[in-house]
Amino acid sequence: MRCPKCSSTDDKVIDSRISKDGSTIRRRRECLDCSHRYTTNEQILRECLYVTKSDGRRENFDKLKITNSLRRACQKRPVEAEQINMLVEDMIDALENEHGIEIPTQAIGAKILLNLKQIDAIAYIRFASVYKDFRNLEEFLDEITALKQ
Repeated sequence: MRCPKCSSTDDKVIDSRISKDGSTIRRRRECLDCSHRYTTNEQILRECLYVTKSDGRRENFDKLKITNSLRRACQKRPVEAEQINMLVEDMIDALENEHGIEIPTQAIGAKILLNLKQIDAIAYIRFASVYKDFRNLEEFLDEITALKQ
C-alpha cells in the first residue's frame, strides 16, 4: 500500500477486522516513514460474471442493479441494508457455483424471489409484480394466494 500522505510503501498493519458478512477485511495501517494512519479494505475479486438475457444477449453482471431493485422492494419495510447486502452476496455465490460465469436472468430472478419470500412477504410481492410482469389482477391475486400457502 502507498501512504496517502507521503506515498511511501513502508507501512505496518495495526488492526484487522472482518466485516459482519465476512466478505471484506478492514485494515488500519500506519506509515513507517511519516507515521500517518489510514484505513484500507480488502475484498475478493470475482471473475468477470455475465448475465445471459432471455433474447440471448450477454451483459456484464451488475451487482448494483440487484441491490437497488431489492432496496426498492424493501422500501419502508423492516429489512435492514446489511440484510440486503448479505442476501446479494450469498445469492451471487450460489449462482456462480451453480452456473459458472454466465448466469441466466431467469436464475437471478428466481433466486431473488426465493430469498425475499423468506425475508419479507410484502417485499416479495413488490419484486414479483415487476419481475413476473403481472398482466391483470387475477395473476396478482394468484401469486398472493400461493404465498399464503
